[in-house]
Amino acid sequence: MLELDYDQQIQQDGAKIIKMNTKIDEFIEYIKKERNYSDYTETNYTIDLDNFSEYISKKKINYKSITYKQITEYIKYLKIEKNLNSTSINRHLSSLRSFYNYLIRIGDVVNNPFNLIKGPKKAIKLPNYMKYNEFEEMVNSCDNSDLGIRNRAILETLLSTGARVGEIKNVKLSDIDFSNHEIKVLGKGNKERICYFNDHTKEALRNYIDNSRLNLLGEKKSDYLFINHIGGHLTDRGIRLIIDNIIKISSINTKVTPHTFRHTFATMLLNEGCDLKSVQELLGHVNLSTTSIYTHVTNDRIKEIYLHTHPRSKK
Repeated sequence: MLELDYDQQIQQDGAKIIKMNTKIDEFIEYIKKERNYSDYTETNYTIDLDNFSEYISKKKINYKSITYKQITEYIKYLKIEKNLNSTSINRHLSSLRSFYNYLIRIGDVVNNPFNLIKGPKKAIKLPNYMKYNEFEEMVNSCDNSDLGIRNRAILETLLSTGARVGEIKNVKLSDIDFSNHEIKVLGKGNKERICYFNDHTKEALRNYIDNSRLNLLGEKKSDYLFINHIGGHLTDRGIRLIIDNIIKISSINTKVTPHTFRHTFATMLLNEGCDLKSVQELLGHVNLSTTSIYTHVTNDRIKEIYLHTHPRSKK
């Protein structure tokens, strides 16, 4: 009888694990199709949730009735055994909050236990940005081949709009209004916003669309703006590889990722006197507090200017 009870328990535990893993798969599909999250975010969510599923499986914890104490033990596990820093742990908790909000939405659980949890405090990490001459070097490193012309258009679009790489890769030709220098992008949570571009970007996009893009497409058809070397839709990862390859052939020492363009965009605007609220709107941030991180960067720049220009500050 005891053996039967044990076998039944094993089967029940296995069923719970399978059910949770199924819910994770459904959630990942949900954020991809309905929430329009980037491939990068989707990957991080998957890693975080798989780690959590593996942990509660080993600890024989029912995901529907996990307690505050069990969650704090999980945080200790991430810190001590997984050796994760505060930023990574907070990302894990954010992934789990979103997952449990989804479970509430579909009626699988009643409460979100992760809403009661505060993650470890993290040190303020200032966003990295590049100097304008570094951007110019990147642009000038693009040759006049079809791919070079496309790459130049990508660089110009990223810096002039401040858009996320996941937003840029989903832009369609119909989203561009050349007469008003506007691009419509679909951001997080399927929220549309208008981004603006300058004449340099307009020229680069026109050259790409009217010439290189047609050559890259060949016999294929696509509504998307940016096309890969075989005429398909260019992905997040594709844009990241393009930027990595450009950095390799340049003399730039700054660490540059697609998000560096977004940081640079915000920093440049604030340094030129743009107000924080306008930058928030242009970036598509929901909360002003998210945008305020850039004031640390601009304040450092203002202090540097003061120390170099005020007559009583000079040595």
